Amino acid sequence: MGLRIALSPGALLMASVLAAALPTRAAESDEPARAQGMSTSIEARPVSALHYGDTLFHFFQNKHFSAITGLMTSQHFDRVAPQGDEAEVLRGGLLLSYGVHNEAGQIFAALIDKGAAPSVRDRAWFYLAKIRYQRGLHVEAEAALARIEGRLPAALVEERDLLRAQLLMARGDFAGAANVLDAMPAEAKKASPFARFNLGVALIKGGEVARGSALLDEIGRTPADNEEQRSLRDRANLALGVAALQDQRPDDARRLLERVRLTGLHANKALLGFGWVAAAHKQPAQALVSWNELTSRDGSDPAVLEARIAVPFAHAQMAAYGQSLQFYELALNEFDDEGRRLDASIDAIRSGKMIDGLLERNPADEMGWFGTLSKLPEMPHAAHLSQVLAEHEFQEAFKNVRDLRFLENNLQQWRDSLGVFRDMLTNRRQAFSEHLPRVLAQLSGSGLVELSVRGALLAGELVLVESESDASAFADPTERDLLARLAAVQAILKQSGSAPELDSARERARLAAGVLTWQLAEAYPQRLWTTKNNLRQTDSALHEARLKEAVLAQAQRDEPARFGLFAARIDALARQLDTTLPRVVALKNEQQGVAQQIAEAALVGQKQRLLAYTMQARFEVAQLIDRATVARSDDSAQR
Repeated sequence: MGLRIALSPGALLMASVLAAALPTRAAESDEPARAQGMSTSIEARPVSALHYGDTLFHFFQNKHFSAITGLMTSQHFDRVAPQGDEAEVLRGGLLLSYGVHNEAGQIFAALIDKGAAPSVRDRAWFYLAKIRYQRGLHVEAEAALARIEGRLPAALVEERDLLRAQLLMARGDFAGAANVLDAMPAEAKKASPFARFNLGVALIKGGEVARGSALLDEIGRTPADNEEQRSLRDRANLALGVAALQDQRPDDARRLLERVRLTGLHANKALLGFGWVAAAHKQPAQALVSWNELTSRDGSDPAVLEARIAVPFAHAQMAAYGQSLQFYELALNEFDDEGRRLDASIDAIRSGKMIDGLLERNPADEMGWFGTLSKLPEMPHAAHLSQVLAEHEFQEAFKNVRDLRFLENNLQQWRDSLGVFRDMLTNRRQAFSEHLPRVLAQLSGSGLVELSVRGALLAGELVLVESESDASAFADPTERDLLARLAAVQAILKQSGSAPELDSARERARLAAGVLTWQLAEAYPQRLWTTKNNLRQTDSALHEARLKEAVLAQAQRDEPARFGLFAARIDALARQLDTTLPRVVALKNEQQGVAQQIAEAALVGQKQRLLAYTMQARFEVAQLIDRATVARSDDSAQR
């Protein structure tokens, strides 16, 4: 049967691994499956192994746990031939989704040793490196990239260079990353704004500030086709604007920050910077326009917190000290309220409410690489979690918690099922011990030996009848009655002598006997075949009955050992579960603690910034009070 499946976004990266490792029937395509934000399909190809098709069915539904467990079971019983290599590649990809990189690498290496095509080998190592990078395993990702020997398809060359540059920047080698990105073809850099953005950042951090800034400025002026590119453009303009502001170039900063959208992800920071540009130009009233807009937004954003002390600063610059003092006091009250909200959120995180809420409101039927967080948990102030949930480190920790929770539930379900299996085994053993002797007694009482003897006698008689061609042996009751009556009539006529008046009767008797003999002779072949067939069926039934009797007798002898093996297997599984389940629970609790620590550290960082703003506000309030006190003293002295 043919298989053509359109992939859901959740399976794109895994399908890329699968498509990279499987050979196509014709020339290999230069447009492989993309991992991010693009739909794709796998070429229709026959699936001759039904158990492998069942695995693919679960895989393309994003049920990766069911897919890999079913696949490994089918491989154990050798049920995936002749598609064993494809199944092994899929198993490697599934192991990658669970972070088992070493074993997945061994699978790919084994397939390569078996003679995989170079293009298949190189693409397999590329996707292995990509997933390792996303897992934060940078050294392992670089090792996988180093295994690529030939040329990748054109569509993957750009991704490989970007990945290599990202790995270099992760090691702090910005100059090396800039060299890699700068060596990319001009068409590729022009088509990929991400490559140009990363090149600009690498150049700036590598010391080539002018060249990197020019490249970021080009990105900031380039028209964008989608939200992702528009956000990247805002980010480039914001980075350049902040840098210009720090270099005391407020005019350049204003020009760059004006490019940032008011409704984008970077709008708050741009508004804050735009206000400081106006302050640098000694225009506090204009700065208030940006800062007042910013203070009406969510207070969990650090830019909003800074704007709340920037507003009274602007009033102080306009000599409106009374208003400045009021706004500082308002900011201090808001900081105190925000501090209490942060404390409530931190307490909720420490109690496990955040992780439990995320798991409850974002259920997943399966464990695996792909998981989305679409709903926030019931928290005192869920807005604090927006920045936490966006962090890659927290996402990875939460994936581990989710997968371990799934394994815990799965193992617990199996442990509960073992009790059911024990009950089933006990009932089966009892029923077997009760019914088997009775069945054996019935078989022995049915006279199988006598039936076999009678069958042998009938077979001998049939041979004799066939050798003599005795058609009368197959006569039915009516025909036997007619034969007997004719024989009696002929005997009577024979005893009557040669009386002429009986000649007519004798002729009729002779004709009747001839007709009956002819009928029996005509029916003889069919009746002979039917009798032989019935006898064969009888012999077969007797043979089957004897076999069943032997099997049941053997089962009666082997019953204790056979049921004992089942009981031992159940006990072994129970011991294994009793050992594994506590370890999984401990790992789950440990990973949950790690995820909670990451989230708590993020909120603690927000609280520390809040404390810094609070201290700055109190210092400014003290200065205003001192200034007012000095002013009153001078006024009194003059009077």
